[in-house]
Amino acid sequence: MNHADTSRPTTASWITLDTADGPMRVYTAEPVPAGGSGARAGSAVVVLQEAFGVNDHVQDITRRFAARGRLALAPDLFHRNGAGVLGYDRHAEAMPLIGAIGPDAIATDVRAVLDHLAASEGIAPGAAALVGFCFGGRAAFTAATAIPGLAAAVVFYGPGIAAGPHAVLDRAEAIDAPLMLHVGAEDPVIPPDDVAAIQAALREAGADFEQHLYPGAGHAFACDARPHLYREEAAATAWGRTHAFLDRRLPAAEERRAR
Repeated sequence: MNHADTSRPTTASWITLDTADGPMRVYTAEPVPAGGSGARAGSAVVVLQEAFGVNDHVQDITRRFAARGRLALAPDLFHRNGAGVLGYDRHAEAMPLIGAIGPDAIATDVRAVLDHLAASEGIAPGAAALVGFCFGGRAAFTAATAIPGLAAAVVFYGPGIAAGPHAVLDRAEAIDAPLMLHVGAEDPVIPPDDVAAIQAALREAGADFEQHLYPGAGHAFACDARPHLYREEAAATAWGRTHAFLDRRLPAAEERRAR
C-alpha cells in the first residue's frame, strides 16, 4: 500500500492561528464531503514539517492525508523566525533554525493546532494524530511527551530524540499516545546507539510503541521529492504501516456534520 493510494477530492488553504509566541500560519487540507452529505472529517492528522518548512512536499503529504478522509494541518514551525521555506539545497541554513526550536516551542505550536481543532472543528485530541518527518519527527515525539490524550504519534526518521541539545528521551514515561517510529538502518543522523536507546527507554516506560528499521535506507527515505534519498520499497512499507496504524487509532473518516 502506498501513501498515494487515495481517491477523495480535497480542498486546501492557509489559515492563521494565535499562539503564545505570535501568529502561526497553518496549511490545511480537508476532504470534500461525499455526495453533498454534509459529513465532515471526524479525525485529524497534524503534519510536522521537515527542516525546510511547510514546502511543496509537506503540503502534498497534507493533501494526501485529506484524500484519505482526514482533516490535515501542517503548522509553520518557523513562524518565530520568519524563515518560511528553504530549498533542499540549503541544509546548512536550516540546521540552526531547527536547532533554535526547543521542546517548549514545539509544545506551544502543537497545542495551538489542537486547541483550534477542538474549538472550531469539534475534534478532540483523542481524535488527532501527529505525523512528523525529520525535524518534525523529533517534534512529534517531543509533543507526545508534553501533550496527553493524543490518538497516536508517528515519527519518520526523527533525529535528536536520544541525543543533542533538545533530546527528550528522559521524558518517555510521559507519553501516553500509541507511537510508531520509522528509521533507516543507514541513517547517519540516527545512529544505532540512538535507535537502541529509544527502544530501551520506551520499553522501560511501558509505552505502547513499535519501532521499524529499514535496511538499505538512509535519512529521508520516504521523501519522494528528494530522488537521491528516496527508497521506494521502504517508503511504501513505512506508509502502509502508518496508514494501518492510524486507521486503528483514529475514528472513522466522517463522523461530524457540517456546522
